[in-house]
Order: sequence, then structure tokens, then C-alpha cells
Amino acid sequence: MSTPPTQASAADASPFDGGARWPLTLLAGSALVWLVVGSLLALLTGIQLHTPSFLADCSALTHGRAQAWRETAFLYGWAGNAGVGLGLWILGRLGGHPLRALNWAVVGTVFWNLGLLFGLIGIATGSMTGFAGLQLPRAVQPVLVAAFCAMALPGVLAWAGRKREGTYAAQWYAAAALFLLPWFWTATQAVLLWSPLRGVVQTVAASWHAQSVVALWLMPLALAAAYYVIPKQTGKLLPGYDSAPLAFWTLIVVGSWTFGRHLIGGPVPAWIPTMAVVAQCLLLFHFLVIWLNFRGAFAGGSVTLQYMRFGLVAYLLTGLAETITSFRGIAVHTQFTLFGPALEALLLQGALSMFLFGGLVHQLPRVTGRHWALPSFVSGHASLVMLGVVVSVLSLGWAGLAQDALLNHSQTPFAEILVQLKMPLLLHSAGQFALLAGNVLLLVAFLRSALSCCQAEGASVLRPASSAS
Repeated sequence: MSTPPTQASAADASPFDGGARWPLTLLAGSALVWLVVGSLLALLTGIQLHTPSFLADCSALTHGRAQAWRETAFLYGWAGNAGVGLGLWILGRLGGHPLRALNWAVVGTVFWNLGLLFGLIGIATGSMTGFAGLQLPRAVQPVLVAAFCAMALPGVLAWAGRKREGTYAAQWYAAAALFLLPWFWTATQAVLLWSPLRGVVQTVAASWHAQSVVALWLMPLALAAAYYVIPKQTGKLLPGYDSAPLAFWTLIVVGSWTFGRHLIGGPVPAWIPTMAVVAQCLLLFHFLVIWLNFRGAFAGGSVTLQYMRFGLVAYLLTGLAETITSFRGIAVHTQFTLFGPALEALLLQGALSMFLFGGLVHQLPRVTGRHWALPSFVSGHASLVMLGVVVSVLSLGWAGLAQDALLNHSQTPFAEILVQLKMPLLLHSAGQFALLAGNVLLLVAFLRSALSCCQAEGASVLRPASSAS
């Protein structure tokens, strides 16, 4: 795999974007709608943490089902749609020719989002599987795999038929994500849903799948966006780019094997958590290279680079914190507390989403040929979501540490623990409200931009042809 230097001086306008405009806009719009839905559900579940009676009489919105809704809407609705759209766009641009088979992508996008919608209805009626990251009803999941294959087809063709010599880090991450999801998702369905394994092996397989969704699918798509956008925004080569292949293969080979850190103290063979500690330590090299490659993002002041900077810091902090908490001596204090959700929020909302936001803000004007219609809304979104992530992560971390201290005293009644945690959980809800408000702003800005693009195209069609000079 060759690694030519990243070219940051290429023209922003590309003839390859015209035919892909509406399929990519459909993916981005679907992602942002699911993002707002997921943010609303996150606020709801956050309120239920400190006020358990909130919507307790509605069976479809009990905390367990609402949490499954939130997880599905975020991972598969928001991050899935946005990541695939960015991955297709990057593979098409760097491949050297327009994307092909876009009709398949449109059909796949429609069935993907309809499958998610019917899946959420199934969760509301109690048909969820009960496995984290795999909550959708069993009947929906094969449809989603087929829909994803249709969505990914233009990207696969762009990768296989690329015309330019050499490949780039953005292409590796995007292509790997498109190839790996059908493999591990069908494998997990086979051993958990269609021919289920017995006993503790189910827990191991479910935990491996939950880790693979992030490490082998979503984060590679987010990193592909970062590797493409940062040099475009800064106009400079990525420092330390020669080490990028090592970071890529480290994530792909050992990224999913860190799942065992969630099983420390559980009824699993001791080698599984030990292997997870080793894999997590090996991943530190991946994070080091990412820092070396992306540190140039701190040189710019655009909104896109603000997203990328925040995402980079959150990604590095997540890697460091997950490595520390994977050791048994630390895990006994952080496991089964709210410190785990704090790290999850830092990774998914602080790193993954910020990389995707930066990619979308950079992508839309180049796909539609028009600037964002409401740039102040985009700036407001950046400020609100960064504030929301900081407040949410810090408050959950505070609650987790307090929870550990209280649970270690057997004489402390559970009701007293809830009282002591109420303040940080209220702050967590405030952070989720800021995230919801910011995401609504971005959705409104996107809809206004898409509408102005439609109006411009309609005016160009209706305008009488000028006479030849």
C-alpha cells in the first residue's frame, strides 16, 4: 500500500460532485434528522436518571427502551448515515472519477432508514434483542445489512476502479469501514440471533460486536473525514504522514479486541480481559500517530477546524482514559458506575460526532455548490455542542466517582446514593439540552441550505436560454 504525500492544495470544486449531489444530500439530511431524534432521547434518558418517575407510566418510553432507542438512533441513524455519506464522497474524490451506481445508494439509504424506523417501533413494543449495540429486532437486521451493502456499492466501485496512483489514509479508513461492517455484523447475527451460542459465549460475542461497531466501522469513517478535511482546511501536508499506515493497521487489527475490558470481574476466562489490556496498550501507538498527523489542526481558525480540534482532543483523552481504566486495579472502582457512560460520551459525542460534524460542514458547500445558508447557526451549533459535551462528560465522571465512593460503604442505603448523585445528573441533563439545541440549529441550517440549492436549480431550469453571441 503506497502512501503519497497528502495534497492540500487541490481545488475545492470538483467535477465529480455534481452527479452525487442529491444522494449525498439525502444521506446527510437523514443523519441530521436522526441526530436530533437521538439527542431528544438522550435528554429523556438523562432526566430519567435523576427523576425515575418521568414518563414511567408510558411502557414504550421506560428507561431501558428509551436507552435502546437512543443508542440505535445515534449509532445507526446519525453516525451511520453521516459516515457512509462522507466515506462515499471521499472515495469518489480521491479515486479520480465520479461515483457510479448511485441509484443503489439511494435505494439502500431509503431501506436503511425505513429499517431503522420499523426497528424502533419493534423496540417500543418489546421486540429488542437485549444486546448492547444490537438492540434492533431480529427480523430487521438482515434487511439493514442488505441495505448497507447497496449504500456502500458506489464506494466499493470507487475503491476498486480508482484511477490515481497510490492511495491515501482517508481512502484506507473509508474502504475498510465499508468492507468490515457486513462481515462482523452477519457473523454476530449468526451466533447471537439465528443459531445462538449458549452461556457466557453470548456475552463475549455481544461485547465484541459492540466494540467492533465503533472501532471497525464508525471511527474509521470519522478518521477518514479527518484525514481528508484537515489538510484541505490548513493547506499543509500532514506531519508524520509516513506513520499513518501503522496507525491504520493497529486500529483494524487490535481495535475490536479491547472489548474484554468491559468484562473484568465477569464470568469469562481470565485471558479475555488480559488480552483486552494488551490490545488497549497497543492502541496507544495508534493514538500517538493520530496526534502526530492531526496536530496541524490547531493552526487554523475555521469552524471546521474547531470541530476537528475538539474531536482530536476528545479522541486522545478517550484512548488514555480507556487504557488506564482497563487495568483491574482501576476497573474495580470505575466499572458498573456512571464513569463508563462518561467515557462513552467522550468517545461518541466528543470524538466521533465532532469529526463527522467537521466533515459535513466541509462537505455540504462542495456538494451543493453553495455556502451554508445560515453560517451563524453553524457557529452556534459548534459552541453549543462543545459546551454540552464538556458539561455532560464532566458531570457523568463526577457522578461515577461519587457513586464508587458511596457503593464501597455497605451501610449507605441506595436511596441516599440517588440523593447524592442528583446534582451531577441534573448537570448532565443540562449538557444534553445544550446538545439538543445545537443539533436543532444545524438541522435548520442544513434544511435552509438544501432549500436554497433546490430553488437555485429550479430557477436555472426555468430561466430562458440566452441567445448565442
